[in-house]
Amino acid sequence: MEKIILGSHVSFNKNDQLIGSIKEALSYGANTFMFYTGAPQNTNRSPIDVELTHLAHKILKEEGIDPAHIIVHAPYIINLANRNHFDFSIRFLREEIRRVESLGFKNLVLHPGSHVGVGIEEGISTIVSALNATVDSKTKVKICIETMAGKGTECGKSFEEIRKIIDGVKEKDKIGVCLDTCHIFDAGYELSDVDRILDEFDRIIGLSYLSCIHINDSKNSKGSHKDRHENIGFGHIGFSTLLQFLYHPKLKDVPKILETPYVTKQNSDKKRLYPPYKFEIAMIQNKEWNSHLIEDIRTYYK
Repeated sequence: MEKIILGSHVSFNKNDQLIGSIKEALSYGANTFMFYTGAPQNTNRSPIDVELTHLAHKILKEEGIDPAHIIVHAPYIINLANRNHFDFSIRFLREEIRRVESLGFKNLVLHPGSHVGVGIEEGISTIVSALNATVDSKTKVKICIETMAGKGTECGKSFEEIRKIIDGVKEKDKIGVCLDTCHIFDAGYELSDVDRILDEFDRIIGLSYLSCIHINDSKNSKGSHKDRHENIGFGHIGFSTLLQFLYHPKLKDVPKILETPYVTKQNSDKKRLYPPYKFEIAMIQNKEWNSHLIEDIRTYYK
């Protein structure tokens, strides 16, 4: 079986912390994963438990999971493009960087932010100022700027906008890029020719900056700017195109992370949600689309 670096978003709670994240990833058949160190919508954070972190790294070694492939996602409430939240965003991002460093990881994915009406140029300028105020030569974590769908006033909806951010940052070796397939599709990129997309990315940004890929299908058509993820093969991008990203030789060393929607329980009085990742990872490894994926997940969690 051709091996790729593949995982999904997993939970991180205050009791089990990283150990719980690893166990969840392993239950999906993953060899990497991504997590938030706390709720993405607020500033509530539990202290990082040093002992649990040490034990977790022993498990990673035993399971053959490379810590360099694990991704941490910064909270959504950090908005580096908004001058009104400038000081808060820098302060909170610095704290997240410290938490990632204490966990022993290297990659922190960050939404670049929304300019909230001042214009894209001013928004990018503010992002650059914030990153230069946050990252220095001693920073051990790479900030991976995520490509965005262009919803509202989001910055980073094109490769050119991402490049402008990188150009303005002094410590460029501390910057990476996270490419999200749903986001760039919703932003208007045609993904059916993966080689062309990667050539364009390399020409404008440089593949050396590509630190991770979020593999998501899209509920909406190309250029919709909606940012609504869909399960693999059930959206407008399609299984065969996403499989090209997953197995492209130029991307073999890049971690791929699934952020696809949980599946709702059918005909239930209570709304229950079940993770699709075990099934999507198996489908990807088999390289054959399972049109009954949703039904299989519902049956499994009966």
